[in-house]
Amino acid sequence: MVYVSTRGNAPPVAAGQAIIQGLAPDGGLYVPENFPQFNRSMKEWVNLPYAELAFEILRLYLTDYSDEELRACVEKAYAYPENFDVPAIAPLTDEVYDNDLYFLELFHGRTLAFKDMALSLLPRLLTAAAKKYKTSEKTVILTATSGDTGKAALEGFAGVDGVEIIVFFPQDGVSDVQKLQMTTQEGSNVHVVGVRGNFDDTQTGVKKIFSDRALAERVKAKGIAFSSANSINVGRLLPQVAYYFYAYGQLVKNGAVSPGGGVDFTVPTGNFGNILAGYYALRMGLPIGKLICASNQNNVLYDFIRTGVYDANRPFVSTISPSMDILISSNLERLLYHVSNDPALIGKLMAELNAGGRYRFALPLARFQAAYATEAETRAALKEISGKGYVVDPHTAAAYHAYRENSAGGEGAPNVIIATASPFKFSADVLGAISAGEAAKDGGAFAQMDALARVSGLRIPRRLASLRGKEVRHRAVCEPREMTRAVEELL
Repeated sequence: MVYVSTRGNAPPVAAGQAIIQGLAPDGGLYVPENFPQFNRSMKEWVNLPYAELAFEILRLYLTDYSDEELRACVEKAYAYPENFDVPAIAPLTDEVYDNDLYFLELFHGRTLAFKDMALSLLPRLLTAAAKKYKTSEKTVILTATSGDTGKAALEGFAGVDGVEIIVFFPQDGVSDVQKLQMTTQEGSNVHVVGVRGNFDDTQTGVKKIFSDRALAERVKAKGIAFSSANSINVGRLLPQVAYYFYAYGQLVKNGAVSPGGGVDFTVPTGNFGNILAGYYALRMGLPIGKLICASNQNNVLYDFIRTGVYDANRPFVSTISPSMDILISSNLERLLYHVSNDPALIGKLMAELNAGGRYRFALPLARFQAAYATEAETRAALKEISGKGYVVDPHTAAAYHAYRENSAGGEGAPNVIIATASPFKFSADVLGAISAGEAAKDGGAFAQMDALARVSGLRIPRRLASLRGKEVRHRAVCEPREMTRAVEELL
């Protein structure tokens, strides 16, 4: 399997090389040259444990890894109870009992967010590739996070030999718990820096560092090479394909869908990687009907899917679903490449986006639908779902609203909402929506978690409870324009 740049001006590489580099030299994103078909009999794969199914899918993409190398990476990544709190890894629940509605819970990993599904595996893929290609440089992972990627990447790379990781996050753009998870991270090879700006400022700063040729030469002279743990790295994207197959297999096993029957997915989406993995599953032959892109009030993706015009020239809104507070969705570039098969066009569109914050894409995006939730609608969805006996986080609530918007007026295929995070990571806002009298906004993150546990009857996840009393180890803060200097100082 060969990987090419979406912008067409970089040589093709093997999977491991694409994972090591992160971003292509021409500024594009690596994509597989074609989509392999998952031709195993459905009777065989619907009963596979999560790790085994992930191995079978990834071996079609990561063809420069031996089966032994890949199996070792996958089995360690999805180990229970070391890395995940439930043996199913990604359990499917229908606790809301709303027609054919299911929630795929992707928040049972070490950081209680869906990013664990990929970032428990990426460090292992990266280190295996570095050995395979005899990379002599130290790898420095540069990552921008809107809240969840950062902690998952820190957990994955902490203590990994030959690797350092620097995570940038919007200083006032993540939840209190997300910030605590990152700033208390232990490990001699980890660095965390707050940025006085929003996620788009942070992500743009990291991309500028990657494209700074002079900086690359300076760090190369010191034996350092940059890579990424963001979903711009294809090694972050590909592991996410597996959970779409796993969800479908669980529906077949419990009789909710007959083999070959269509299933819709509703996905809370900011940087577009989560829903793009569903598109990859579709292109591999999984019978997906609709992919419903759920946004919050930063609804640039909603407008794009409906009109074909991507316009980031709009006010940035800080919401209770901060991981979707994004106006520049990096992974959309990959979808446009796959739909158009025209790297010259993609280069032109990305240049227009960089220069003016806007472009028009004329080709239809088959299978994609879109909806968005205002802050009031997100809170109403939180309250409605909790009234049915199930408590979710605000991102998943926005997806529930999108599901309702796209399923009104009749019965359809079973719909799976991708549940992206534990509600305890957003305790204050969940409390404020489902039980205003119990809200404890002034009591700090742990008082809020305690109050949510009382109201919901749920137990605080042990990995969040363990944050109590942990020392804040990372206090650095910089302006967006200072990010390059921060990297050089840290290294």
